[in-house]
Amino acid sequence: MRRLALAALAILIAGAAPLLAAAPASAHVVPATTIELDVHEDDITAAVTLPTSDLTTASGIKIPEGEIDESTADAIAGYLGDHFHVSSDDDAWNVTIGDIASSETEQWGTGLFPSVTATATLTAADPDQLRSFVLDYDAIIHQVVTADIFVILHSDWAAGEVESARDLGTITLDTASGEVSPLRVDLDDGGLWQGFAGMLTLGVSHIAEGTDHQLFLLTLLLPAPLLAVGRRLRDVAPTGRAVRRITAITVAFTIGHSVTLALGTLGLPVPQQPVEALIAVSILIAAAHAVRPLFPGREPLVAGVFGLVHGMAFSTTLSSLDLSGTQLGLSLLGFNLGIEIMQLVVVLIVLPPLVVLARTRAYTPLRITASAITAVAATGWLLDRIGISNPVGTAADALGAASPWIAVALWVAAIAASLHDGRAQQLVGLRRERVGVDHDEGGDVARAHGEPAAHAR
Repeated sequence: MRRLALAALAILIAGAAPLLAAAPASAHVVPATTIELDVHEDDITAAVTLPTSDLTTASGIKIPEGEIDESTADAIAGYLGDHFHVSSDDDAWNVTIGDIASSETEQWGTGLFPSVTATATLTAADPDQLRSFVLDYDAIIHQVVTADIFVILHSDWAAGEVESARDLGTITLDTASGEVSPLRVDLDDGGLWQGFAGMLTLGVSHIAEGTDHQLFLLTLLLPAPLLAVGRRLRDVAPTGRAVRRITAITVAFTIGHSVTLALGTLGLPVPQQPVEALIAVSILIAAAHAVRPLFPGREPLVAGVFGLVHGMAFSTTLSSLDLSGTQLGLSLLGFNLGIEIMQLVVVLIVLPPLVVLARTRAYTPLRITASAITAVAATGWLLDRIGISNPVGTAADALGAASPWIAVALWVAAIAASLHDGRAQQLVGLRRERVGVDHDEGGDVARAHGEPAAHAR
């Protein structure tokens, strides 16, 4: 049994191997223009990223290093307006060029390169035309014939596609004719149900793919099957008590993140970097608590406070979609429901084997090792989120890929522990039966010789 439990521990440690891995190198490719579309109820927002060197070559606009001044921004806006047209059924759309800024961008292994970003609002005469249109865009490519323009669907709430990054097509120059062909875009039909389902799916994937949120939840579960005696986790809690405790912790965490998720989505300013750093701190504290209780008996209260922090991070996902009205209300409901569904799945998968393993001698090293791995990952994230780059913070994100194998290992070890206990109880029962038979036989022999059976009671 100990070997099987230690095998689970070995798989847990193997899951942490990405922490030691270095980031892979990537080949250099030529930067390209990208147009990312966000489809809303009444218009489409386009986020355009242009390589600075190509933009200067094609437009003749001298772009200074650092912040772009107002006159340069106006010149770039005028240039883009001349080369950015949209239409549906021969009806021209209104294209409004908005904010323009300089930046550094990395695309598909290009490495960082200087770029100019611009936002454009595309408005059709009839909102029904938003789902089928022709994009006539030839900025840069009309002069730099080797340039490519990638058109990407970033989000389409009504079709249930949120943060999809789906390729819609590529605009290129036909070298034979010297013409740039417009790109026709036909989006899938949409509706309120598709949008709600898409947000629910996004909530599920936010936890399923969010290694930091997974580790926080799993670390909260580690001490749940145990009772704190003073400042130590010693006794095994009754199963019912362990379930009630983790239910209270989960409900408190849910209430906390639901409050700040709603507030952040509705407009409460969320300082993203401090919030992400606080999430790492919450994971670090949870890992320490799993080794030695820091707040015994007050876990639900602490989970609720940490839930407020995690909810602010969740809200940045929704606020970036720029939703309003019915779409916003359904998004809040669907996204939050998706988060709760995935949290419940994690608890139902992980808590039962932990309750079983807590009754074995292998649980203490398992709990301490898991907490140590979590603490290392959280420290790496914390350093990374306060601006100190480190390989641990980068590689820790890969831990999420090992979570299914860790769950399988926990269940295998728990089943083995149950079978071992059942076999042990069976052997004890047989031994007692054998002792009883020996006692009976001894008594019979004594009576046969007319002697008292001293050992018979």
